[in-house]
Amino acid sequence: MTTQSARAARRIRIRRGIQLLSLALFVLLFFGLAWPYADPIHASAQAAREWLPFELFLWLDPLIGIASALAARCLNPALPIAVLVWAAGVVVPRAFCCYVCPLGTLQDGFDACIGRWIPGGRLRGAGGWRHLRFYLLAAVLAAALLGVMLAGWVAPLSTLTRGLMFSAGRAQVGVARSWELAGPFTMGAGVAAALLLAILLMGIAAPRFWCRYACPTGALISLASFLRRPQRRVLDTCRQCGQCAARCPFDAIQLDAAVRLLDCACCQACARACPAGSIEFAISRAKTDPDARQPSRTGSPSFSRRAWVVSVAGGAAAAAGIRTNGGPAGPPLRPPGSVSEDRFLALCVRCGECFKVCPGSVLQPADLSAGIDSWWTPVVTPTQAGCHPDCSFCTRVCPTGAIRPLTLEAKRRWQMGVARLDASLCLPHRGERECQLCYDECQAAGYKAIEMRRIELDLGDVPPGAMGPDDLEAMRSIQAPFVIEDACVGCGLCEYRCHATACRQQGWLDRRAIVVAPARAPGLLPR
Repeated sequence: MTTQSARAARRIRIRRGIQLLSLALFVLLFFGLAWPYADPIHASAQAAREWLPFELFLWLDPLIGIASALAARCLNPALPIAVLVWAAGVVVPRAFCCYVCPLGTLQDGFDACIGRWIPGGRLRGAGGWRHLRFYLLAAVLAAALLGVMLAGWVAPLSTLTRGLMFSAGRAQVGVARSWELAGPFTMGAGVAAALLLAILLMGIAAPRFWCRYACPTGALISLASFLRRPQRRVLDTCRQCGQCAARCPFDAIQLDAAVRLLDCACCQACARACPAGSIEFAISRAKTDPDARQPSRTGSPSFSRRAWVVSVAGGAAAAAGIRTNGGPAGPPLRPPGSVSEDRFLALCVRCGECFKVCPGSVLQPADLSAGIDSWWTPVVTPTQAGCHPDCSFCTRVCPTGAIRPLTLEAKRRWQMGVARLDASLCLPHRGERECQLCYDECQAAGYKAIEMRRIELDLGDVPPGAMGPDDLEAMRSIQAPFVIEDACVGCGLCEYRCHATACRQQGWLDRRAIVVAPARAPGLLPR
């Protein structure tokens, strides 16, 4: 092994080590620290987790920060970190792709364990695939400028967390707790899991196929290569054997050993593969330096002007189509701390982090009935569970601020909805039987937004002497629940109890008599 190859091999081992540490941290955050069932839910458990950066990797995806800022026309927590990660590409080209991105590491693992052992199927030449990621990036940014968030559908970290949430994350809850807590497996959950699997299976066609040709975040990061400091150099001893091009995981090297600048990640794989030791990576030196070695030629990008126009027009058309294809009803019931609906849809990247940390199945992904723009966004679903009064985990993990962070005190005062009681269905209001399930649930939660009042019942004509005066007086009235709207936060505990007990377990009702509707102006209730 030549000196250059040995040095490259050492750097590759360091890179692999950083990749594995990054993947291990992601797994720990997703499956361990974001697990909401370690202790019974109470205020101390909430306080102990406030410092944990569950959304760390989503912050590191620059496309999420930049696209959400453009779509919502506002700064968000992910934007400053996005800018720093992009700028890091000047010093370490495609540092996020090469060292940090857990999806990239999973693709490397898939290729090492499965992809390279499958005969046939390997892509021979990129052809029209080569610049697909840049065209996807143009479409995403064009839609963001029109106020529509498409980045959450294709950004690698949101795709990874969402796909894991509805596959391995759901299995984690089902096996460790119960499948009822895992919630229903909907079409949207299946599509999210299938999309992640498809990205991994693309490795059969070529190593890191998604990173090479389709990842818009990779395209955004690679733009920093125009300012990059490290340069790939090819010495005069190069035999043009093609080994470097064959071993490059990013398909950045031409057969004549010239590098495609926007694709190269300075990963050192080519230097390790070179039998003559003719490749090195170093900080660019001045042309007058007599020791400077011959730089490699840079392949021209050869972008299609027509493809750029189609991409931008496609992003704009997608934004227009999504905007005009809203759900048939009004806005859904959003988690506590959510911003206004228009801004929420522009900021939410459909990552699934809020689902993962919710201690129950109260948060469910919106389906297509709510409109394409709402697909995969979190919706409070009281028929599955009520929002626990001692939990505000979902407000702590949103990477873009679609759900604002709330203290427990503020969360308990946040009115996300209002319970509506249907007297034509409620058993006491109909005079059929005593029932105070919703009242007991609201009292136990500490909200006191439901009170029991005595109401008069119409007994009709009672034959004289059919019952005594005391019995008759008792039959004329009954305790019935009433909602105090100014005190109701819309947690859904009352609706869940009515649905679970009165409808499903006891069979008293065909449908629940109390339903939570979204608040007209979600926000903090006065003290």
